[in-house]
Amino acid sequence: MKDPPRPGARMRDSLIFPRTVRLLRMAAVLTLAAVVFSASAPTVMAQSILPREAALEVRKQFLADLDVLHGKFLALAEAVPAYRYAWRPAAEVRSIGEAFMHVASEYYYYTPMAYGATPSPLIPKGEESFKKFESASTKADVRQHLTEGFAYTRKSLMALDVAAITGTQKLFGGERTIVETSFSMLGDLHEHLGQLIAYARSNGIKPPWSR
Repeated sequence: MKDPPRPGARMRDSLIFPRTVRLLRMAAVLTLAAVVFSASAPTVMAQSILPREAALEVRKQFLADLDVLHGKFLALAEAVPAYRYAWRPAAEVRSIGEAFMHVASEYYYYTPMAYGATPSPLIPKGEESFKKFESASTKADVRQHLTEGFAYTRKSLMALDVAAITGTQKLFGGERTIVETSFSMLGDLHEHLGQLIAYARSNGIKPPWSR
């Protein structure tokens, strides 16, 4: 497989700079939270505490980045012709359609879970359930589930009371703040966007936002 063409500087800026700004804002929020808390209770590890104002700002920035990501996933899904959805770069690797459906599965399951919200019952727990969900990967399937999955995750996160997202929670097998899980979740979704851009470029498809 040929390497996809390297993006120009303007395209790189359009992908990287907004994300960097949002992540830096989130880091600043966490730093401020640590300073405020350490001044009032220095005997407790500051990183284990996320006050109300910080939690609200982190969720706000997290959802803002999700909005940008979602817009690009949808635009790219529309740009890829339906007959290309079965294309895969190698055997045993997700096809274009399956990669989009994997993103949708994260909207339904892992993104709500990153904040302690309930994953959608549409995908039961277990590897086989995810494989079955991703296998239904036509363009129509992708359109439907990117849209409905994103709506589910946004509604789930906005419905959480602020008390449920402060401090630490048992998330992803450990005691974590939503700052930790936000960075992890956004990093994973940005990685999948890059993967799908490479898939598209390999098929001569230009991302719609690229100039």
